[in-house]
Amino acid sequence: MNDLHRIVSSESEDLILVDADDNEIGHRSKTECHNGAGVLHRAFSVFLFNDTGQLLMQKRSSGKRLWPGFWSNSCCSHPRRGESLQIATERRLSDELNISTALEFVYQFCYQAHYGAAGSEHELCHVYLGRAGEDALANESEIEGIRFIAAEELDAEFATNSQQFTPWFKQEWQTLRSDFHEQLARYCAPAQVRRG
Repeated sequence: MNDLHRIVSSESEDLILVDADDNEIGHRSKTECHNGAGVLHRAFSVFLFNDTGQLLMQKRSSGKRLWPGFWSNSCCSHPRRGESLQIATERRLSDELNISTALEFVYQFCYQAHYGAAGSEHELCHVYLGRAGEDALANESEIEGIRFIAAEELDAEFATNSQQFTPWFKQEWQTLRSDFHEQLARYCAPAQVRRG
């Protein structure tokens, strides 16, 4: 089994700068990409569901520069310089959750979110869906905890305690629920996908 405390990321690693159409235009360190208002860079966000349609959520490490200790979707990160999204998602699922699984691309979008004086995310983010068993093991250098949650329970938590979640997670979940019913229903039970 992999070391569950291994260091798998660095503020010095080079990320891929893009324009609004996801054309690669250069590279900068993770630190530089997240300083101030942020510099637009390529990213990905993964939503993994178990066999009963529950979403795997992760609580970000308290050592994270941005949104430490917040709950987020299953896995979110960046491809590094020279890395495809396929390789980057495979690497990060292994690094963070010690799993390998097939992913389905759903959509991409740009967003910007500020975390006070610590910096910002400014990403062109590619959103994926996939499956995860109960055997996921969190790398404790990246993740403080994981849990599975049903769609309607997550909606209720967003409604009553939204400040505990990362901004991209909330935005992506809303878009998946409102615009991508058919794709989401392949992973999340249809009864859970339908609203009110």
